[in-house]
Amino acid sequence: MPELIAPDAALHQSWLESLAEWGTATQDGSGNYQEFDVHSAEGFEAWVKHLWARSDPSTPMKPGFVHATHWWIVEDGEYLGAITLRHSLTDKLLEGGGHVGYGVRPSARGRGLAAWALGEVVKHARERGLERVMVSCDDANLASAKTIERNGGVLEDVRETWLGTTRRYWIAT
Repeated sequence: MPELIAPDAALHQSWLESLAEWGTATQDGSGNYQEFDVHSAEGFEAWVKHLWARSDPSTPMKPGFVHATHWWIVEDGEYLGAITLRHSLTDKLLEGGGHVGYGVRPSARGRGLAAWALGEVVKHARERGLERVMVSCDDANLASAKTIERNGGVLEDVRETWLGTTRRYWIAT
């Protein structure tokens, strides 16, 4: 049975295997790891600590960034994906990106993990006092659109954004 856990440096090898599956693409929902040497144990641990710190409201954020809580989707000790709840929206995130970002490694797709994880994070959003969350996806990503819709997502619009042609949904918490 899958679970959502805080990022954990003990899953370094499994996370690297996921990174290899993604190829040149960024692992959606996992947070910005490009500034860290995630291939070394020390760099990976520093990145994990960075993810933990982002959820702490006392941690200063770089301009344009917001506080966020990160979870990893794990089953039987294997990293399967990630999901992030941004605590607020900037104008850029309101345009595209939204409150929630998620991704499931290619070998674990088609099992409903993203839909399950999104449902769990919507509950966390409610606990944080958010009445609704914005979730977006690429207009061509029908699997993600269905995931959002399964969780009550109501399509607001499809527009050109900094991410490309983007479907923007709202989910009541």
